[in-house]
Amino acid sequence: MSRSPAFPLSADGGRTSGSLLAGFLSSDLPRSKVLTVILLAILLALAATPFLFSGSLPLSTAAKICVFIVLVASYDLLLGYTGIVSFAHTMFFGIGGYGVAITLERFGATWISIATGLFVALFLSALLAIAIGLLSLRVRAIFFSMITLAVASAMAVLASQLSTITGGEDGLSFQLPVELRPAFRLLPEPVLGVAINGRLIAYYLLFFVALLMFLLLLRIVNSPFGRVLQAIRENEFRAEALGYRVVAYRTMASVVSALAATVAGALMALWLRYNGPDTTLSFSIMIDILLMVVIGGMGTMYGSVIGATLFLLAQSYLQVLMDAGSKTLAGIPVLPNLIHPDRWLLWLGALFVISVYAFPGGIVGRLRQAEQ
Repeated sequence: MSRSPAFPLSADGGRTSGSLLAGFLSSDLPRSKVLTVILLAILLALAATPFLFSGSLPLSTAAKICVFIVLVASYDLLLGYTGIVSFAHTMFFGIGGYGVAITLERFGATWISIATGLFVALFLSALLAIAIGLLSLRVRAIFFSMITLAVASAMAVLASQLSTITGGEDGLSFQLPVELRPAFRLLPEPVLGVAINGRLIAYYLLFFVALLMFLLLLRIVNSPFGRVLQAIRENEFRAEALGYRVVAYRTMASVVSALAATVAGALMALWLRYNGPDTTLSFSIMIDILLMVVIGGMGTMYGSVIGATLFLLAQSYLQVLMDAGSKTLAGIPVLPNLIHPDRWLLWLGALFVISVYAFPGGIVGRLRQAEQ
């Protein structure tokens, strides 16, 4: 049955303004002044991190935030917009990482190797997403989740066992193209006290690719296709009755999400110059992604920015802050031991429990609700 979209892009039928940016975003603005300020602050901070902060930790943290914004946004497309609970998302993340790692390690540090590895990884991810979608999305949600968990576990074991290809538990280390190496100098003199070297170029390559990927995902969820996904999430039987093939739309959503996660995995491998089971295929990463989606706000896309930023900042700096606090409170009974840096995971967990309790609809949802 052929039908026109029953879930239009917006109240004006999807007409865009003359602005290219407004058209690309489908007029899906943050709808909260506070949220807008926070998002702009994160964007500017990420763009200016190399010039604002010295040392490797701030730059590495900013790079991970960029990667995880794409990864979490791609998972939000599945969970928040389509209602699919999948535990195989890190599998596609790992495929992207291994794709570029294997080609760079085997065929040399060239841009052609990167392109070839990424293309093969995207192709493999698409095939797996289609296979999982067609075979599994007809079953009930809990059984689909278990199937994806089994497939992801099998992929992690396979990556660990195929040591001649993947490096096994040790993973793969590789060289990057000359332009992305720290020794490369684009300009002979520093700019604002910062050397314009290959590491800086690698960071901005990652930053702009992540920004474009996020905007693309934002555009997708606010297209007629995205509206159908939301309708399926709310009531799949009604969507089916209107003539939409639910399994086909869910499978397409799985493919788009998998491709975005694959790109994120490739970016992570390029930044680390290494890829292994623990960096992209670990189940703990899947748990982190779920936390970021819930904290930021499911079904908002902007929540991926907030969730990834807060989570990774806490993960990188909470232990440092606790160490400073413990030293400051030295001599006071109990307190120094209570906030000892070895207990940072306990406090990190407590912070997230509090945040979920205080913001049941996510931070984005609460900020939007506060200004209605």
